[in-house]
Amino acid sequence: MIRRTILAAALVVPAVLAPPAHATGNTLPLTDFGDLVVDQTHKRVFVTGGASNNSVVVTDLSGRVQKVLSNQFGATGLALSADNATLYVGLASGDAIAAIDTTKLVETARYPTGSQTCPTHLTRVENAVWFGYGCDDVWNGRVGKLDAGVVSLDQQGDARFQKAPVVSSSGVSPLVAGQVELSLSNVHIFTVAGGTLTPGASGGGVGSNLTDIALSPDGSTLYTAAGSRDAVDGFATSDLSRRGGYPAGPYPNAVATSPDGQHLATGIHTTADDVAVYRAGGTVPVDTFALPGTSTARGLAWSPDRQRLFAVSHQAPSNAPILTVLRP
Repeated sequence: MIRRTILAAALVVPAVLAPPAHATGNTLPLTDFGDLVVDQTHKRVFVTGGASNNSVVVTDLSGRVQKVLSNQFGATGLALSADNATLYVGLASGDAIAAIDTTKLVETARYPTGSQTCPTHLTRVENAVWFGYGCDDVWNGRVGKLDAGVVSLDQQGDARFQKAPVVSSSGVSPLVAGQVELSLSNVHIFTVAGGTLTPGASGGGVGSNLTDIALSPDGSTLYTAAGSRDAVDGFATSDLSRRGGYPAGPYPNAVATSPDGQHLATGIHTTADDVAVYRAGGTVPVDTFALPGTSTARGLAWSPDRQRLFAVSHQAPSNAPILTVLRP
């Protein structure tokens, strides 16, 4: 009887122990946040700090800083080559795109984009890097291309943006360009073929104060995080018809699709459960995470093996990015 009582107590104790309410993260040596990408091949994460920073921070998959790449003027947007051998960095304060060898962690090339272009947001479609550029809020935002070392500007046709548009793709056509931080925030869908953009659907149905966009792996669905909404919205890239909503909460500002397209991670500007993970097509989170302290989500990225979800946040009054590794 004594042994049975002890065994029963031993079985009960773990059941009443709750996991920590907040994850822990590492504060990075940057003053703001620009972008992040995950390099599974070399087991690294790259994070930038935006136009007012001049470096790229390299961490391991646990979020520990390994190296800081300097002389990257206004490093903001990031894109990896298809083989993960090269990291492309949009230098918003350097009027250029830098190419970084992801094995040696050294710059191997720098491609000037022209005076007063401010290349800010990057994405890759097949072997070409596309970038949203524009220095001021005066409707000079446009889309450019870097292909085989050649820079081509003004690729967006009749579409115009107040500032450098955020651009996104799943590595294949289509490419989406969105007007950030405006009411209303328009998005434009482009088919990419033969290195040329062909305009498709466009509109302002995504709401106001667009912050982040992501596409499903097959490019058929666009997900948007806009501050005027209380959910992350889905849209068909063919005609921008609605493809569901994910009730993340007020002020969504980050979204990322898992590499297999089965899950969607969302981040919001709040002090509650900052990050939620949904099954594609679901409405109830299968996971929620509270980031360190009272910080708010700024950016999200999945590891290609889907074992980790990297979240960048900041804790007011500082804008210094905090990198947290989550295990969905």
